[in-house]
Amino acid sequence: MKYMQFNKVNTTLHSFLKASTVILSFLVCTVQAKSTAITNATVYTLASQGILEQATVIIDKGKITQVYASENTPENFDTDETIDAKGRILTPGFIGSMNALGLVEVGAVARSRDSKDKKADITFDASLAFNPKSTLIAYTRKGGITSNIVAPLGGEDLFAGQTFAVDLSGEFNSVIAKQNAVLVYLGAETEGSRAQKLQALDLKFEDAKKALTLKKTKKTKDEKEAKEPKRDEQTMKALLAGEKPLLAYANRATDLLALIALKKKYGIDLVLVGASDAVLIADEIAKAKVPVILSAIDNLPDSFDSLHASLSNIATLAKAGVKVILAPKGDSHNLNQLRFDAGIAVSNGLSRNDAMSALTSNVADVFKLNAGRIAIGKNADLVLWSADPFEISTKVEKMWINGNSVSTRSRQDALRDRYLKVSDMPKAYSK
Repeated sequence: MKYMQFNKVNTTLHSFLKASTVILSFLVCTVQAKSTAITNATVYTLASQGILEQATVIIDKGKITQVYASENTPENFDTDETIDAKGRILTPGFIGSMNALGLVEVGAVARSRDSKDKKADITFDASLAFNPKSTLIAYTRKGGITSNIVAPLGGEDLFAGQTFAVDLSGEFNSVIAKQNAVLVYLGAETEGSRAQKLQALDLKFEDAKKALTLKKTKKTKDEKEAKEPKRDEQTMKALLAGEKPLLAYANRATDLLALIALKKKYGIDLVLVGASDAVLIADEIAKAKVPVILSAIDNLPDSFDSLHASLSNIATLAKAGVKVILAPKGDSHNLNQLRFDAGIAVSNGLSRNDAMSALTSNVADVFKLNAGRIAIGKNADLVLWSADPFEISTKVEKMWINGNSVSTRSRQDALRDRYLKVSDMPKAYSK
């Protein structure tokens, strides 16, 4: 009898918990679906509308649904919440690139590094190892960065693998685009000649182009007998079709010119990375319509290939008509300082609009992301700033990723609060 009563209670409790779970799931979905009107904002649209004063942006279901200039703003909004920006600056979320965020937790600890593998080749997809719960992600959000292009370091093959795009929501579904660009590292070699890699790259494209041409002309009696192309062949085909960009790390002007020649020869979508000598051939790069990804603070040569590194390089390239993207040199642990790099670039001749584009719209264009601009239909990845985003004292007031409000509180904040807390107990016992 007691067993039957216990079983009845247990069944009732199980039903209650199940119902609670359903209700909780519904509430979570409701919060995620919240529509928001951000009013009285100074909006950097990075689109045709330019900079709007006292403007209003409506976000709903993860997208930007309306952008109102001050004179067109309606009196009432049919939204779940309204946030008064009080004239503060609203920008698209910044987009980081060419780093190992989520693949490397501690650089000195081998078992926390997943960005490199000896067997990595053109098919290497490091997104399978991406950790959205990395402590570095919340820390990176502090810099107004809402998404990122993660780049593997490769292995012994000519190609280092492929990049992938992520949002910085910290959710398990935050990988938004896998294998979206192919990486190759060129330039000076510790052993051997740089010519070998350049030649190998040329021959790879030549062989792939010949194979495609042969396949088009060859007729088979039975289409079922036609072999499915290998994964590396499919990737080379995508490069030749311009479906994926080739990201080429190189610094010396001769290497950059050789890469531009390959673009003209095979019609590939080329992006130069590093490119310290790019200023020597800025007009050629602009004419070839090749974007350049480089650091704003790379002003000291670290090799004979980068003798022309300078704080003014980005400004020089932008003025020549080159599409530039800002990416800090080094690991991902200080990626949140990307906006400070932009400020340094502005102080060395880069226009504010070009600096903002180099963190948002230019990255979105190169990697085909539905972000980087405040315009109808774009992802609602937005940042409301306390003041000028390029100033050190400025902070993120509020951030949205996919329309959801996201915290910028990080592990560093928790440690600060723990060890500054006044207590009679030793610091190690304070929580």
